[in-house]
Parts: sequence; structure tokens; C-alpha cells
Amino acid sequence: MEISNTSALVTGGASGIGAAVAHHLAAAGSRVTIVDRNADLGREVAEEIGGIFAAADVTSSDDVTAAVAAAAEVGPLRVTVNCAGIGWAERTVNRHGDPASLDAFRKVIGVNLVGTYNVLRVAAAAMSRNDPLEQGERGVIINTASVAAFDGQIGQAAYAASKGGVVALTLATARDLSPVGIRVCTIAPGLVDTPLLGTLPEEARAALAAGVPFPKRLGRPDDYASLAMEIVRNGYLNGETIRMDAALRMPPK
Repeated sequence: MEISNTSALVTGGASGIGAAVAHHLAAAGSRVTIVDRNADLGREVAEEIGGIFAAADVTSSDDVTAAVAAAAEVGPLRVTVNCAGIGWAERTVNRHGDPASLDAFRKVIGVNLVGTYNVLRVAAAAMSRNDPLEQGERGVIINTASVAAFDGQIGQAAYAASKGGVVALTLATARDLSPVGIRVCTIAPGLVDTPLLGTLPEEARAALAAGVPFPKRLGRPDDYASLAMEIVRNGYLNGETIRMDAALRMPPK
């Protein structure tokens, strides 16, 4: 799909993989709306790429509706990439025999799964009003899952469940949106060198990289962005979750 002179929206676009996607989309000629809760970083990225910033909580219907409307004002919204997400680590029953926090589980599901669907549904409604392109396509939505959806580790019940839900959304929403010419795909990254991993000691980062089959390194935000751009350009990719993990299969812990 040709995206020059169109609008794109990236959630979690203030840092990490979201910022990388925003840079790639802008370089391809799209006017990008950065959606994030971090206003300072979000505005900084938007200024770097000549885009706009919309402060939003992805779980808020009003916030997301306003962000999508802002994106649609600067051009036909053709691309939406959901990168916003949070993590949480907690065993289902701890060493003292206490159950995990239900509030924490709800929050992770709320941001990672409900937030993804919230953005998807509102963006799809806006895309459905676009004029169709040559093959009848009106837009593409890319979600972010994780290898944890398939290889959930100890302590990852909430995170794995949320990302498994995103995987399950993929085909269902691709089928839902096929009559209006909107594609839906999901990327499931492995170990990507994001700001979160950047807080680990160098020895810990090296140990993580050593466990990756090939290439033997941590993934980079640009690896994700490159794949996202291929999904945008390749109109026959639809309803699919693509693992981006260098053949990594996560052990129990």
C-alpha cells in the first residue's frame, strides 16, 4: 500500500519500537500521529518526524476517539500500529501461599488487550470511510503481541494472557474488517532491546542475547519497524501473527 501523503497513527510512539515505527512511516511520506501518555517524549518524537502528538490512555474511549480524529484531520488514516503496552511479573501463588494480585492482572489485560482493541475498533471505523485504493484496500492495522503469547514464562500469566488475546484478535478482526478493505496483522517480538531491557546490567543483557539462536543478539526497534513496513506494503498479508524472534523459544524461566 502506498502511504505517502496519508496519515498514520502509532500508539506507544514516544519510545522503543513505537518511535522506530513512527520514524519509518514518516520517512515513507506519511504524516504520523504519536499517541502516548508521556507528553514530553511524545512531543519530542513528533517534532523530529514532522508529525503531531496526541496524549491518550489507550483504555479510554474518549481519548482514543480524539486521537484518531486528530490523525484523520491531517490526511486519510491508512495505517495504525499498536505498540502501547505494559509488563508485569508475578507468580500465580507466591512462596507464602498468597494468590497473585487480581488488580494487577486486570490492569495488564486492560492496557495490552482492551487497549489494543479500543484503538483498533476506533481506527477501523475511521478507515472504513476512506476512499478505496486500487485493490479495494482502505487501511491496515498492526498489533503487537509477544512470544510470551506462545511461550509464557514463570510469572508471566497476566502478560502472556494479554498477548495471547491480541493473537486471538488478529484473525477474528481481519475477517470482521475484510468487507471494508482493512487488513489486520500482528507482530510477536522476542527479546527486543527496548528502554525496559536497557535498565538491566550489561551482563544480564549479554546473557539474554547469548540464548538467541541466530542472529545471536537482542532484537532492535528497527527490526520491528522494518517488518511493520513490509506488512503495510504487502497487501496480501492479512489475518496473520508473525513471530520476530530469531528462532527463540522461551524456557520456563
